[in-house]
Amino acid sequence: MTGAAGIDLTDVDLFVRGAHLDAFATLRADDPVYWNEGADGSRFWALTKYDDVQWAYREHEVFSSSRGAIVGGSFQSSDDTAAGRMLVVADLPRHRLLKQVIQPALSSAVVGAVSAQVHKLVDQAVDRMLAAGGGDFAVDVATELPAGALMTIMDISWAHAHELIQLTRRMIGYRDEVFVDTGTDDRLRLAWLQAEIFDFFEDLLAHRRRQPGDDFVSRLAQARINDRPLATDEILYNCMNVAVGGNETSSYTACTGLLALMEHPDQYERLLADHSLLGTAVDEILRWSSTNAYVQRVAKRDVERRGRQIRAGDSVTLWNVSANRDTGQYPDGDVFDVGRTPNRHLGYGSGIHRCIGAPVAQAELSLLFQRLLTAGVRCEPVGEPRRLRSNFMLGITSLPVRVV
Repeated sequence: MTGAAGIDLTDVDLFVRGAHLDAFATLRADDPVYWNEGADGSRFWALTKYDDVQWAYREHEVFSSSRGAIVGGSFQSSDDTAAGRMLVVADLPRHRLLKQVIQPALSSAVVGAVSAQVHKLVDQAVDRMLAAGGGDFAVDVATELPAGALMTIMDISWAHAHELIQLTRRMIGYRDEVFVDTGTDDRLRLAWLQAEIFDFFEDLLAHRRRQPGDDFVSRLAQARINDRPLATDEILYNCMNVAVGGNETSSYTACTGLLALMEHPDQYERLLADHSLLGTAVDEILRWSSTNAYVQRVAKRDVERRGRQIRAGDSVTLWNVSANRDTGQYPDGDVFDVGRTPNRHLGYGSGIHRCIGAPVAQAELSLLFQRLLTAGVRCEPVGEPRRLRSNFMLGITSLPVRVV
C-alpha cells in the first residue's frame, strides 16, 4: 500500500535503484506534506521541501525525538527504549544536559587530534591504492576516516576500531544480505545487532572504570548530571550513538563524493586545478550525498502545515535527501557544483539536534579529498558501485576504482 502519490518511502529498492530522487521531486511538486502508508504497515508524514524540514527541525516544542530514528511497521508501537537516555532521542531539558556532558569530548582539541590520526591513516591508504593502481575505495580507503576518529575519541587500537566499524555497519545494514542473514525477523535481528555493540562497549567501559583516561568512554563513566552519575545503559547508548553517527556517515559520504566527482569529470578537473575550492566542494559533497536520508519525529500536539492536519502522536519524517535537492532552496539543485555558495545544506541536520560530530566529519572529509588533490589522483569506476540496502542511510558499500 502507498500514499495517494503511489510512492512508498519504506521501499528500500526505490533507494537502491536511485529512483528516490525522482520520487521526491514528484512529492515536492505535488504533495510536499505526504501521508505515507508503507507496505510494512508503517504510517507516517513525510516532509520533503527544504522550508518544511527546517521548520520541523526548529520546532522541537512541537516535535519529539523520543520515537527513535527508524520508521517501519515493527518499530512504531512505542517510544524508543533509548528515549531520554541517548542524545539523539532525547528532548529538552534532558537533551541539553546530555549534550553538556558529551560535547567536551568532541572539542576543537579533540578534532585536532582526530585530524592528525586520520591524516596518517589516509596517507597510508591512498599510498596503497596508488601503488596497486586502484582498489575498492569503499573498503580500502573510506573506512580509515571513522577508524582514525574512533582510535582518538575512544582511545582504542586500529584493529578494535575496525571491529567496531563492522559492528555498526551490520546494525545500520540490518536489511542488507551482504552484512547479515536477512532471513530472520527484522526487529529481533536489529536487537541482536545492537546487543553486539553493547557487548563491545561494556568490555571497554569495565576497563575504563578500572583504568580511567581522558577518552570519551572514561568521560561518560565519570560524568554527573544533577549530581548523579550516568546509568550504565545511558553510557552504552551514547557510546553507540557516537560510534554509529561517526562510522557510517563519513565513510559513506566519502564514497558518494568520489563517485560524484567521477560522474562529473568537469567538476573533478575544476577541483584539481583549484584546490581553494576544497571547502565548498566538501559542502557540496555533503549536500549531494545526504547520507543520513531522514530523521523521525513524533508530533506532541496537533499542528497544521500546508493545509494538512498532523495529529498528536503521528510519526513525521524529515527528508534531508529531498530538502537538499529542493529547487526552492537550490534553483539548480540537481547540478553538482564544487564551487556552490551559499550552501546551507542539511547534511548534518539542523536545530538543537544538529550532528554533534559535524566538526569531526568535516575535518575527515577535508583531509581525504585534500590528499587526493595533492597527489593529483584521478580515478574512474571499474564496474557498478554497490549501494547499501537502506532508505535511512544512503551509502556505497563497494566502489571499485582504478587510478588513471
